[in-house]
Amino acid sequence: MSSPDNRRSRRMAFGLYDYALFASFFSYAAGSVVVPVALVALARDLGFSLESGGMTAGGALHVGRTLSMMVSMLLCGFAAGRWGKRFTLGASVALMGLGVALCATAPVYGVLLAALVIAGFGEGIVEGLATPFAQNLHPDEPGRYINFAHSFWSVGILVTVLASGGLISLGVNWRVPVAATAALAFVSAGLLLVRSRRQTFPEHLEPIHWTTVCRQMGTILRLRGFWLFFAAMFVAGGGEFCLTFWCASFIQLHFLDAAWAGGVGTACFAAGMVLGRTGWGYLIRQHQLKNLIVGSAIAGTLITLAFPWLTSLWLLFGLLFLAGIATAPFWPSVQSYCADRLPTADTTMLFILLSCAGIPGCGVFTWLMGYLGDRMGLSAAFYIVPACYVTLAALIGYDWWRAVRQEASLKAETLVAE
Repeated sequence: MSSPDNRRSRRMAFGLYDYALFASFFSYAAGSVVVPVALVALARDLGFSLESGGMTAGGALHVGRTLSMMVSMLLCGFAAGRWGKRFTLGASVALMGLGVALCATAPVYGVLLAALVIAGFGEGIVEGLATPFAQNLHPDEPGRYINFAHSFWSVGILVTVLASGGLISLGVNWRVPVAATAALAFVSAGLLLVRSRRQTFPEHLEPIHWTTVCRQMGTILRLRGFWLFFAAMFVAGGGEFCLTFWCASFIQLHFLDAAWAGGVGTACFAAGMVLGRTGWGYLIRQHQLKNLIVGSAIAGTLITLAFPWLTSLWLLFGLLFLAGIATAPFWPSVQSYCADRLPTADTTMLFILLSCAGIPGCGVFTWLMGYLGDRMGLSAAFYIVPACYVTLAALIGYDWWRAVRQEASLKAETLVAE
């Protein structure tokens, strides 16, 4: 039976800025997935049909978005130092909404790509600051709150793919759900920008000079252990977003040419991620993060290896749900575990730099799947996903082994000294 102290430690307390962060994650996810869900209809409308060799162009949409996200992520530490995390995050969510709104009015592929680049500038700052924002709100048990906050990314995917896929299947133009997603982002931005009397955000009192930010960045980049986690985030982001981006198109091209089917498939993956992140956010303890990442990566590898061989749509739905559970803890847990392993690093800059690995991973592997899909078929291209997962397991497993050796060496030195 749990002790009263243990039960109290499991309670999670939220305020206005927590809910604003949840809404921001939701709208960020909605903006990221509404275009992939509508991609088949959108591509036909704008003249780069996926059935006629347009998969590379479809994958390039996310590459353009990724490049602008990278630029803004590298700069968001300076912006947060100058104007504070809360204001910078709120303004970036509004910029993200503006880009998505422009997507809804795009008449041709080039305009759509430019609009996604604008959205990417806002999304990069959200990606860079949302995790340290949650860490600052709850410094005592950040792993739990970060996992829980990130679950709203998955909730946003779940709701968006079901709603947008259903609407498009009913004959609603793809521009309508895209415009609705933009409106949601503006609401989320307003929640972040308003001042709360009941919950204060622990902002620094004075602006942080750009030289301090540069020094924090340089210190982290010189840490040898950082680059292992940088690589881990790269493959974690790639595996997760390959499934998120290409799942709906894979279903519509190989199983059933209906937007609702693609939406349901992506929703199954997202539902698994919701369950995984909220569940682990409640159950996991900080010292167990490495076990969670390695175990989940191995399970995800075994599950996703079966995807290219499936012929049953319903079996695919079930495995997508399990893949979502396995994928759920990767992004937030790798970041939080890295902060534990590199305790001397500034956490805000650390999370920004790790996101600078995860986001390019999303873009590179999403484009690579489209490129290989044009040449080998999308089914064969899906082997990229288990390759990413097994690499993640190997990287974190190696760091785990290295940590055990360091601890044993330290104990031996202590015994000798005594």
